[in-house]
Amino acid sequence: MSGAVSRLLHRVPDAALGPLLIAPLVLILGAVVFLPLVAALALSLFEVNTLTLDAAWAGLGNFARLFGDEGRFWSALLVTLVWTGGTLALQLLVGVGLALLLNEDMRFRSLARSLVLFPYFVSTVVAVLVWRWLFNDFFGLANQLLIGAGLIAEPVDWLGTMPNAMLSLIVVGAWKFFPFVVITVLARLQTIPPQLYEAARLDGAGAWARFRDVTLPQIADVLAITVLLRAVWDFKEFDLVYLLTGGGPVNATRTLPLIVYQEAFGLNRIGMASAYAVAMMLVMSLFFLVYRRVSKGQG
Repeated sequence: MSGAVSRLLHRVPDAALGPLLIAPLVLILGAVVFLPLVAALALSLFEVNTLTLDAAWAGLGNFARLFGDEGRFWSALLVTLVWTGGTLALQLLVGVGLALLLNEDMRFRSLARSLVLFPYFVSTVVAVLVWRWLFNDFFGLANQLLIGAGLIAEPVDWLGTMPNAMLSLIVVGAWKFFPFVVITVLARLQTIPPQLYEAARLDGAGAWARFRDVTLPQIADVLAITVLLRAVWDFKEFDLVYLLTGGGPVNATRTLPLIVYQEAFGLNRIGMASAYAVAMMLVMSLFFLVYRRVSKGQG
C-alpha cells in the first residue's frame, strides 16, 4: 500500500505536490472553523427559536437590538474588558516574576517548575469548587484567616457584592492561567546568552538595570504574543465566570460569553445569540489589528 502511494506521489508534478499535501488540513480547518463561522453569520440575520428552530428573516434587526437593547451589550463589553484587563495584568505580573525566579539556579528548581503548572492542568470545575469554598461567607478559609489576623472584624461577602465579586473573579482567573505565561517566558529566558548579563555586570548594572536593558528587550516578542493569546482567550472565557459568579451579583460580572449562553439557552433566541457572538468576533478582530500595528512598529 505504501509503495503504491509513493509511486502515485512521484507522478504528481512538483507544483501540485504542496497543495495536495496541505489539502486535508485545509478541509479540516474549513469543517471546524469556517463552516461554523458562516453558520453564525447566517443565524445572526434570522430570529431563530433554539428549541423548534423556527426561523424568520430579521436582517440587521438583531444587531440593531443588540446595540440598543438598554445598553446590555455595552455594559457586558465593559465588564468583559475589565475582567480581561485585570486578570491579564495579574497573570503577567505573577507569571513573569515566577519565570525569572525559576530561571535562577536554586535547589528543587525542577520540582518547583513542575508544581507551578498545577493550576493550569486542574479542571476548571474542580478549581472553582475549591475557590468557592475558600470564599464562602460563613466557613471560608479566606475569611477565617483574615479575621484571625485581625484585618477584618466580620466575614466578607466575596462573591455576592461588588467590587469583591470582580476582584475575586480576577484573582481566580489569574491563578488558573498564569502558568501559561510562566511557560512561554521561561522558555525564552533560557535562550538568552549569559554573556549579555556578564557584560552588563561589568558595566556596573544592578539587578533592575539588567532586567530593564537585557531581559525585557529579549523577552519582548514573546510577551507580545503571550499578551495577544491570553487576551483573546480571557475575553471569550465562559466556564470559569459562569461557575464562579454566574454573572452576578445583579449582572455585575456578566460578560459577553455569558450573554451569548443566556440568549441561546435561557431565552431560546439563537439568532440573537449569534449576533452577540459576531459582535464579539469583531471586537477580538480589533485586538488583532492593534497587535499587528504594534508589532510592525517594533519591527
